Amino acid sequence: MIIPSASQPVNWLNRVATLVRQAVVWLEPPPAVPLVRPSLADLAQPGALLPPFVQHCAVARKYLDLLGPLDWPHFPERDPQRAWPGPTPAPRAPFVAAFLVKLHEGKTYMSDLRTYLGEHPALVWVLGFPLQPADQFPWGFDVQASLPTARHLGRVLRTLPNAALQFLLAGTVHLLQQELPPEVGFGQVISLDVKHILAWVKENNPKAYVKEHDRLDKTRQPQGDRDCKLGCKKKRNASTAETQTSPAEPPTPTTNPVAVTNFSSSDVYYWGYGTGVAATHLPDWGEFALAEHTQTFDQGDVTYFFPLMQQVQDHLGFRPPFGAFDAAFDPFYVFEYFHSAGGFAAVPLAHRGGFTFSFDEQGLPLCQAGLAMPLKSTYLCHTSQVEHQKGRYACPLLFPTPTGQTCPIQHKNWAAGGCLTTMATSIGARLRYQLDRASPAFKQIYNQRTATERINSQSTEIGIERPKLRNRRAITNQNTLIYVLINLRGLQRVRARKAQLAHQEATLSRT
Repeated sequence: MIIPSASQPVNWLNRVATLVRQAVVWLEPPPAVPLVRPSLADLAQPGALLPPFVQHCAVARKYLDLLGPLDWPHFPERDPQRAWPGPTPAPRAPFVAAFLVKLHEGKTYMSDLRTYLGEHPALVWVLGFPLQPADQFPWGFDVQASLPTARHLGRVLRTLPNAALQFLLAGTVHLLQQELPPEVGFGQVISLDVKHILAWVKENNPKAYVKEHDRLDKTRQPQGDRDCKLGCKKKRNASTAETQTSPAEPPTPTTNPVAVTNFSSSDVYYWGYGTGVAATHLPDWGEFALAEHTQTFDQGDVTYFFPLMQQVQDHLGFRPPFGAFDAAFDPFYVFEYFHSAGGFAAVPLAHRGGFTFSFDEQGLPLCQAGLAMPLKSTYLCHTSQVEHQKGRYACPLLFPTPTGQTCPIQHKNWAAGGCLTTMATSIGARLRYQLDRASPAFKQIYNQRTATERINSQSTEIGIERPKLRNRRAITNQNTLIYVLINLRGLQRVRARKAQLAHQEATLSRT
């Protein structure tokens, strides 16, 4: 007969005590999830205390990494002390962060965004929306009750002041300045271009029944969007050589005539908007947006220059000395801007009038006979985008006093009082012709013009070209957020590359 050990009852009692303790733990309620949270930037800091359900959510951690670098604690919310207080709105920073999620996930409508947020409670907690407590959910709040409606999301997007979103865009530029090595010359060379945006109206749909005369009638505002304007998008900017060699359009026939219109086969017309972007390219690091400005589509490309350059200067803290542009940006003040900054503007020469001016050492234009034309008079030009002084330069053989000589080349204007040339007296007017476009320096800077093309390619992928929005303010705000997102993605690439380079250096030092 086997006598049981005296320790067996003790072991049995220990097992019972262990089971009791586990049951007590299982019956205890889960730790309370904090409904009041720090800003998204604070949550993204290393060592931040996150609830377990947030730590285990890959989506929430992804957006902590993507959106966390922004300066959310200083996001310009509405001033509560304004003269007309009205009802106190919910903080706008969670809405803006949600709009960035919408763009990053490729969601077309606000209803899609709300559905996506409802599927990820941890992300709703991270973004900072006011939460409605609910004990029946393991995370401690009702996601559907905490989220704003899709209609309210759209309302906030179109009523947000764009300056608040420009604050975030400027913040991404500052972050990139801090992360990138100083020797790469961030912002020293910029490029600028305009991206067309199609309004969400039937006039832009060739399959919709609209009379052609009404489709392109700028006086008939589309009902789908009361802010958009009719504009022309060039398929391409033809170079000087192409312009000189391309055949002219056939004239209207004398028999069976066709109606004469101002529509060219090389142009495309849309109802919509345009967004101008200033960008910079850094070899081995990528392209980054420095500034953004949205207008209706009836505005010319050159009207974007001064608003964008002012933003670039404010964001960088200095004037970029070099710029690369297409032939649409060739007014004198573009050349003058970069000349005053210590560099030059790389812009192709757009021939006007079929004659390229040369100048003498004093800056006077030379006529076709090679004679310096003296300044006859000046006046202020008020019809240009920039009010400036223009000068009239006359034939030196007739002004200020006739010399009695005749024109060496017998120019056709000699009999009518000699040649008379009008141009801006600014140094930019001379630089436009004197710039050495065959030099290696010009070609190196001009090649940077493709930075805006690559930025435009990224923005098109995000959905900038065909927004499902119906007013200018919402489209303007979404455009700014698109470039914020492009820079945030670029910041992630920069940090990943720096980590890779540091790892390579550490590996080499060990070997």
